[in-house]
Amino acid sequence: MYTNKHIWNISYPIFLSLLAQNVINVTDTAFLGRVGEVELGASAMGGLYYICAFTIAFGFSTGSQIVIGRRNGERNFPAIGPVVIQGILFLSALAGGMFLASRMWAGNLMRLMISSEEIWNATMEYLDWRLFGFFFSFVNVMFRALFVGITRTKVLTLSAVVMAVVNVMLDYLLIFGHAGLPKMGIQGAAISSVAAETFAVVFFLVYTFLTVDRRKYGLNRFRSFDLKLLRQVLNVSVFMMLQYFVSMSTFFLFFIVVERLGQRELAIANIVRSIYIVMFIPVNALSTTTNTMVSNLMGAGKFPMVIPLIRRIAGISMGIMLLFSAMLSLFPETILSIYTNDISLIASSVPSVYVIALATLSCSVASIVFSGVSGTGNTRSAFGLEMIVLVVYTLFIYVSGIWLQQPVHICFIAEIVYFSGLLIVSVAYLHWSAWDRKKI
Repeated sequence: MYTNKHIWNISYPIFLSLLAQNVINVTDTAFLGRVGEVELGASAMGGLYYICAFTIAFGFSTGSQIVIGRRNGERNFPAIGPVVIQGILFLSALAGGMFLASRMWAGNLMRLMISSEEIWNATMEYLDWRLFGFFFSFVNVMFRALFVGITRTKVLTLSAVVMAVVNVMLDYLLIFGHAGLPKMGIQGAAISSVAAETFAVVFFLVYTFLTVDRRKYGLNRFRSFDLKLLRQVLNVSVFMMLQYFVSMSTFFLFFIVVERLGQRELAIANIVRSIYIVMFIPVNALSTTTNTMVSNLMGAGKFPMVIPLIRRIAGISMGIMLLFSAMLSLFPETILSIYTNDISLIASSVPSVYVIALATLSCSVASIVFSGVSGTGNTRSAFGLEMIVLVVYTLFIYVSGIWLQQPVHICFIAEIVYFSGLLIVSVAYLHWSAWDRKKI
């Protein structure tokens, strides 16, 4: 049985890596918040477009991570490398396709979604540079899948620190034009993010070459496309890819609705989203831990240990988020001042901060239980469960934002609706389905 120490040893480095990665998000939002509300809103729209595409790659890597974790639990180590290599080849090709498609059609797509010409222009300035990140971020997630799957997660912290340092430094220099560099504003934020992802790829390559037993894990031989193996991985990954993409697309829909409420409302939503993502870091780390631990237990045939493990991690998650939620509720203005020095914008954002403080409590348990469902390898079922919940989420956004024209903090209640529904369907699935019979 995994102990709390095991959970800590895996999740703590993931937490640190996510914390360092989110320095990028916080820095971009905080710096652009001092450039202007248009840039702040445009970075949200452009950033969400990028993330929607990125989640397809992340979904593939999460499915690969489940397969890697299963092979690691089976102690079939030489079968791990081929999964990683096929994943890198597949995602590199996918990055090229998405880059070309975005170059051709992203402008027209964003014009349909953004009503403000000023915000559309700034969004396209951002995407002109940000799209190059596909080629690097898509490779990064396969290295992440490797190291999480074999439970060597400390490297994730190091790579994330590299990303954070590069991004913060370049953000400061390029957004505001210091050290003799041009003042590029929102374009500078995009270039900084791409550079940070590039440095992370180089770091992973060097680290893997110097520290990983490539022969043990089957990483010592380059392979061309292996369609049979790729199809096997896709059988697990395809539903994760669809799940992440649809889930993020509905969040993108949330911002499209908010953008129609006004420029100020979009700025509020972007600031609060950044806080929400930072608050979500401990849950995200524990969710990843749950996913890989469940996968390893399944590979070792220790099925009776799965549910107790999920319960234990969910309890830890709830305890942590109670503390975080209390701090956010007690000091909302202080936290908001990190992102903007506009007093009226801070005051307008406070109600939304209270709502996401409540949302983090519902997500603290729901995300863990749902990651347990995915970790069993039943990704088709996980996809179906989330689609049910996302229908309700989308209806809530439409009614509150489009039909009733409610303020942005009322729209954010959709997050509470989403995670509450996700918890209900996940618990029901684990209680009544034959999840322990899944073979991958």
